[in-house]
Amino acid sequence: MKHYLLFYDVADDYMERRAAFRRAHLAAAWAATERGELVLAGALADPADGAVLLFQGDSPEVAEKFAQADPYVLNGVVKSWRVREWTTVVGEGCAMPVRPDASGD
Repeated sequence: MKHYLLFYDVADDYMERRAAFRRAHLAAAWAATERGELVLAGALADPADGAVLLFQGDSPEVAEKFAQADPYVLNGVVKSWRVREWTTVVGEGCAMPVRPDASGD
């Protein structure tokens, strides 16, 4: 299982415009969480100019499909998005655990 970050760049009036679509966006996000696809998600703060969503799966398709169907994207609240594979090496649930060797390097 790999990790993928979905980055959202939001419209300048994001905070005002999101209210109309927030319930549907959150419903989709929680459904993705219940399916085991979405791990964490939230808006960036100070300034609120984007959001980051962490997905897990075998390919970036799970994050891409989420974005393509997201009410925020469909209604222009999100002006652009991109998915990047994230090589996680430390922490609970990381995809490729890497521990220091016995020599301390």
